[in-house]
Amino acid sequence: MDESLYGDKLPALKPDLVLSCGDLPFDYLEYLVSRLDVPVLYVLGNHDPSLTPPDMTWMPLRSELPPLAGPQGCTNIDGRLVEVRGLRIAGLGGSIRYKEGPNQYSQAQMGWRAIKLEFRVRLKRVRAGRKLDVLVTHAPPYGLADAKDSAHMGFVSILRLVQNFQPVLVVHGHIHPYGRVLPERQLKSSRIINVVPSRLIEI
Repeated sequence: MDESLYGDKLPALKPDLVLSCGDLPFDYLEYLVSRLDVPVLYVLGNHDPSLTPPDMTWMPLRSELPPLAGPQGCTNIDGRLVEVRGLRIAGLGGSIRYKEGPNQYSQAQMGWRAIKLEFRVRLKRVRAGRKLDVLVTHAPPYGLADAKDSAHMGFVSILRLVQNFQPVLVVHGHIHPYGRVLPERQLKSSRIINVVPSRLIEI
């Protein structure tokens, strides 16, 4: 979370849309969408709550619990492909499983999630030379971040998505540079950017 975006600085940035790579408080995302009045697209990080309702089928006299809602006014693009502002944008949330908690996956589990997303992308016709413009993830593509431990090394399946579709832009979180601005990476024609705590990007 970039606390400098509270106040008058935020509207002056005049973004066309906001992409969240996870691990941001839902009320912060609601603040952004209310102040900017532009689309806010998000995926979940490993510190976010699960949006999957609990399985209550084992309770014979259960009272239905409503699913935990995500940030109001924002769009969850985890596992989805959407078209916003003339861009095809896809998302995959979650990190490598390294402890108990939601939104964490093994390499194999994320592989299956990525295959489902890849199928959705491949159904689209090529436009402007590509099928995907922007990929939003929480964890980085494998081998393309300054990971110091296995919990932050990223996913092989995300790397494969980038190699297969070569989106113009790949944004991720999860790696905290603690005051440093990490340089962009390049994989073929794709710019790969760690957006922690925030980045203003022109496409």
